[in-house]
Amino acid sequence: MLCALASAVCFGTASVLQAMAARAAPPGTGSGVDPALLVRALGQWRYVAGLGLDAVGFVFQVVALRSIPIYAVGAALAASLAVTAVVAARLLRVRLSGAEWGAVAAVCAGLAMLALASGAEGDRAGSDALRWAMLGVAVGVLGVGAAAGRLPGRGRALALGLGSGFGFGVVEVSVRLIDDVSPGALLTNPATYALLVGGGAAFLLLTSALQRGSVTVATAGMVLGETVGPALVGVACLGDRTRAGFGWLGVVGFGVAVAGALTLARFGEAPAPSDSAP
Repeated sequence: MLCALASAVCFGTASVLQAMAARAAPPGTGSGVDPALLVRALGQWRYVAGLGLDAVGFVFQVVALRSIPIYAVGAALAASLAVTAVVAARLLRVRLSGAEWGAVAAVCAGLAMLALASGAEGDRAGSDALRWAMLGVAVGVLGVGAAAGRLPGRGRALALGLGSGFGFGVVEVSVRLIDDVSPGALLTNPATYALLVGGGAAFLLLTSALQRGSVTVATAGMVLGETVGPALVGVACLGDRTRAGFGWLGVVGFGVAVAGALTLARFGEAPAPSDSAP
C-alpha cells in the first residue's frame, strides 16, 4: 500500500508539470487524437520532468500490483488528484474551497479503510482469453480517441477521459497477467503488448484531453475508467478479495476514495501559475 501511495504522489506531482507543458505547446489539429501533440509537448522541460516522475511512479505501481488487489491500487492512483490539488495549493497558490479540502480528507480516509480491509493479491493467474481481451481493449482505446474528434466539446472530453482511463486500467490488469518476465515469455504474452499499447494510448488521449475540452469532465471519466473496471476484473477473474470479515469496509473505502477523487476532478489539470496568482 505504501508503494501505491508513493505512485500516487509521483503521478499527482507529474500531472501539474505535464498539464502546464500541454497548455504551453502549440495547438494542433483539434481532433480527438493528435500524435504530434506528444512531440510538441516533449519540447517542454516540464513535460519531460513529468515523464520522469511517471516512470518512477510506474515502478511503484508495478510493485503494488504484485502485492495487493487491483481495487486498492486503483483507488490509490485516483488519489493522485488529491496530491495534485495539494501541490497546486502549495506551489501555484491555487485556492481550495472547503469542500475540496473535505474531498482531500475523504480520499485519505477511504485509502485508510482500504489499507485495513485489503487482503493479498488474488491467487488466480488469469486465462489466455483475458490476456487477449486486454489487448483488444487496448486497441479499442485508440479507436475511442479517433472517434472522439467527431464529438462536440463536452462529449469529446468525456470520451477522451474514459478512453485514457480504460487504457490505464488495461495497464493495471496486464501487470497482473505477466507472470514470467523472461524474454521469450514476454514476447509471446498478449498482456505485454496490451500493457504497451494501452499505456501509450492512455498517455496520448490524456495529453489531448489536457489541452482541449473540459478538464473536469475528462478527468472524472479517467478516474471512473481506471478504477471501476479493473477492480471488477480483479475480483471476478483474478481472485482479489478483502480480509475475512472486512468486505464491507473495502467497499465503503473504495467508494469514499473514488467519490473524493471525482470531487477534485478539476485538478486533472492544475492551472498555470499566471492563472492562479492572487
